[in-house]
Amino acid sequence: MTSKRYEEGLKNMRRHFGPHAEDYLEPIRKISPDFEKINVEWAFNDIYANDILDDKTRELLALAALSCMGYPTGQIKVHVQGALNCGATPDEILEVIRMMVAYAGFPPTTNALVAAGEVIDSHQS
Repeated sequence: MTSKRYEEGLKNMRRHFGPHAEDYLEPIRKISPDFEKINVEWAFNDIYANDILDDKTRELLALAALSCMGYPTGQIKVHVQGALNCGATPDEILEVIRMMVAYAGFPPTTNALVAAGEVIDSHQS
């Protein structure tokens, strides 16, 4: 039995990631159903639930933070797809990453740029 928080979080996740939501969750669920539950309930219900920021802004902010880390390329790809699904243009996505070079440096933002480019290329084809 799933909780209301899980159901709302899953709804938010599907709104952002579309059909890729299950692709994101499946490997997590196989390894740790508890971790999947925390991810959906906390991140996508508790954090993504209010209406203060629109979905596009949320995805661009997530992408900015991940771009500064540089190593979570899987997460970067998921949030690039989410940003596209929420109405961001490829130019907006690339500009967010470009801006982060001033704060995080070239190595992490280069990794983010390459990961984003892969998603954008597949999205445009």
